Amino acid sequence: MSTGLEQLVAAVQAEADERLAAADADLARLYPGDPATRQPVHTVYVPADAFEQQTPWRWGAAALELMDDHLPDAAAVTRVTGMDAGLADEVLPRVRRKLAEQPVEDLRVDFEDGYGRRPDDVEDAHLGSAVEALRTYAGLDGAPSWYGIRIKCLERDYRHRGLRTLVDAVAGLASGAEVPPGLVLTLPKVTSTDQVEAMVAACARIEEALGLADRALGFEIQVETPQAILGADGRATVAPLVHASAGRCTGLHYGTFDYSAGLGIAAAHQTLEHPAADHAKATMQLAAAQTGVRCSDGSTNVIAFGTADDAASTWALHHRLVTRALERGYYQGWDMHPGHLPTRYLATYAFFRAALPASARRLRAYVDQAGGDVMDEPATARMLASAVLRGLHCGALDEDEVRSASGLDRDGLVALLR
Repeated sequence: MSTGLEQLVAAVQAEADERLAAADADLARLYPGDPATRQPVHTVYVPADAFEQQTPWRWGAAALELMDDHLPDAAAVTRVTGMDAGLADEVLPRVRRKLAEQPVEDLRVDFEDGYGRRPDDVEDAHLGSAVEALRTYAGLDGAPSWYGIRIKCLERDYRHRGLRTLVDAVAGLASGAEVPPGLVLTLPKVTSTDQVEAMVAACARIEEALGLADRALGFEIQVETPQAILGADGRATVAPLVHASAGRCTGLHYGTFDYSAGLGIAAAHQTLEHPAADHAKATMQLAAAQTGVRCSDGSTNVIAFGTADDAASTWALHHRLVTRALERGYYQGWDMHPGHLPTRYLATYAFFRAALPASARRLRAYVDQAGGDVMDEPATARMLASAVLRGLHCGALDEDEVRSASGLDRDGLVALLR
């Protein structure tokens, strides 16, 4: 290249750097990418008046009892879920071990719809009991890795009670300048960026007053109102909600029944697979993409386990809905009954185990630059690595089998995500 062309290249490069400096900074700040850390496969919501310290373990015991009665072996799993028999043999012992060791990954003590409106002294008492129980979870073997509360929303009629519960909960759970590493706060029924900004301000004031580290508090946004998806000006609202959180938003959770009701969908058709639900969740997924914010599917309200036929029908439905969500890139959902735990883990473990052979083969070929039946690009390699890593995080896969199949350990998988 001649000196003149080299000078031209340098000038063009310098001008582009100057023009794009602000855009580069915004991209890095607003879209930092997937943190590659573990994400819970579910969130369990328990009304505050029904919650006790042993609730997660009681859920696990109840789930195992239901399996003993109605889902005792791999043949039953295949019959109820349609899962391949060999795969059922692989996942069933893992699920039973999970239910015995850590049945609930993420727990939310609910002071909102599942709890209702109570006199202040009653809610204060339930909150005090919940905080006392949650304080025991830090470092406790088998306890949920994440836990916290869902406060009432910030609409006018509920705002003061919700914020009172928020302040008292954080004050009770904080220890010195720190909050538990697994603490999660949930803000429901968000209708505007103003509410998110009010939550940000509340968190900042609580941190300052309690001597907590800056940004020690984050929160999930529940997408369960039409206004959270589409604003009065015709613009999609959910992305501005994420960015109005000033980096405090950790998740977007779809609220099946409030959102469906808000659209006027009849109760019999308020399901996770309604087209309106798919639209809302796809919009959430777009808004959260590359921001580091995780998306969660909602729940099913079918909890019939009275007879073997009831249980089989409920499990078949739940297994299909969980698998459907995983196929669409929603790796977390809500579970509302102990009976949902078996099919949550069966579907999740089966999804990641079924994907391992092809994913590992393609990852090995990509890293070795050996070619193969599929020519994968870096973006695809990232998603292959992400799926295997998620399988490791949730317990569907073991490190030895992943290393043997792919040639990659956990650090190698994380490196492909960067």
